[in-house]
Amino acid sequence: MSEKELPSNDELRDDTNIDSQEVHVEENSVNTENQETTIDPVLKLEEEVKDLKDQNLRLYAEFENFRRRSAKERLELMESANKDTLAALLTILDDFDRALKNTEETEENILVLEGMKLIQHKLTDTLKNKGLIAMESSIGKAFNVEEMEAITQIPAPTPDMAGKVMDEVEKGYKIGEKVLRYSKVVVGKEA
Repeated sequence: MSEKELPSNDELRDDTNIDSQEVHVEENSVNTENQETTIDPVLKLEEEVKDLKDQNLRLYAEFENFRRRSAKERLELMESANKDTLAALLTILDDFDRALKNTEETEENILVLEGMKLIQHKLTDTLKNKGLIAMESSIGKAFNVEEMEAITQIPAPTPDMAGKVMDEVEKGYKIGEKVLRYSKVVVGKEA
């Protein structure tokens, strides 16, 4: 071979430098990829932690809402059962009122009447302690649709009694501010 065909030492050094630079660049790209793969799992784990915290917060809020809703439903169920029981006892109270109004006071039944009054008083007190409130007598007052139920209308004896309660057939009761039973009344109308 001739000298022209063989590369010179300078050319060989330049080729070696180029090869070493390529190797250096390849090493740098491999290092960058390794850093990216190293950073990528960290980011992935941070994202996963963030998602799990969010999921945990949502589950906690959902559980708190469920707990409040359950407590409210339990309270409403107890109130409903209380209302039903008190409403059933109102008929007994009405029967006592009718019995006392229609029983004459004689020497023979004075003790029976006293016993009935004591029982009625005890029942009334017990119902009051449970939250039952008797509505005031509505006779002579203007008809109030929020507390009264008109069962019939009769001609008013005077013009100023038109639209007012003439008679109360059945007493009304409330539990707190809620009407348990509307007063059943007779309303006067213009003649």
